[in-house]
Amino acid sequence: MLKTKDLYSFEHSLAGEWLKNFEYPWQALKGISELIVQLQKDLSRNEYIEREPGVFVHVSAKIAATAYLGTPCIIGEDTEVRPGAFIRGNALVGKHCVVGNSTELKNVILFDHVQVPHYNYVGDSILGCYAHMGAGSITSNVKSDKTNVVIVEGEHRMETGLKKVGAMLGDHVEVGCNSVLNPGTIVGKNTNIYPLSCVRHTIPANHIYKDADHIVKKKQNDD
Repeated sequence: MLKTKDLYSFEHSLAGEWLKNFEYPWQALKGISELIVQLQKDLSRNEYIEREPGVFVHVSAKIAATAYLGTPCIIGEDTEVRPGAFIRGNALVGKHCVVGNSTELKNVILFDHVQVPHYNYVGDSILGCYAHMGAGSITSNVKSDKTNVVIVEGEHRMETGLKKVGAMLGDHVEVGCNSVLNPGTIVGKNTNIYPLSCVRHTIPANHIYKDADHIVKKKQNDD
C-alpha cells in the first residue's frame, strides 16, 4: 500500500509518467523542482501563459490578484487560486484544483481535482486526484527533533533519508477540518480522516480514521 502505484492514478497529473519511476512516492520529493522546469519546456504557449520567469498558468485558470505564485510552478486548466494563497514554489498543481485563501504550498504535486480550499499548509507532499483537505488541516513536514523522517507501516519501518516529508494522500482521500498529518503520513485511496485528528504513520485504503485506536474498514455504501 505504500507504493506509488497503489496510491495514485497516473493519468491525472502531468507528473504521472515521471512518478512511475519511483517505487515509493517520497522518493520523488527531491526532484519536483527539476521536474517542473522540464515540464515547462513542453507546455503549449497557446494554453499556458508565463506570468513571470518560471511561473506558468493555464489560460483558463483563475488567479486572485492577491495570490503569490513563486517559481517554479505550473497551475493547470480551470484551477482556482484564491485571495491570499501563498505558493512558495516547486508546485505542480493539476486541472480543476482549488488552492484557497491563506493556503500555502511548497514542494508539492497536486493531482487533478485536488482541493486545499481554506487555511491549509501543504509541504513536501503529494496529493492524489480528488483528495480534499478540510479547513485548517495541514501537513507537518519536519519532526520536532529535526531527525530524518521514517515511514511506518505496522511493524515495518522505512528510512527516507529526508528531513522533510509531509503527507502522501492517495486518490479520493478526505481529510477532516483542523487535522494534522504528521511527517511521513501515508493515507491510502478512498480513506476518510475525522476532523481534529492527529494522524501518524500509514492508514489503509478504504478506511475511516476516527482516532489511532479506531480505524475501521468502510462499508460498501460509506462515502
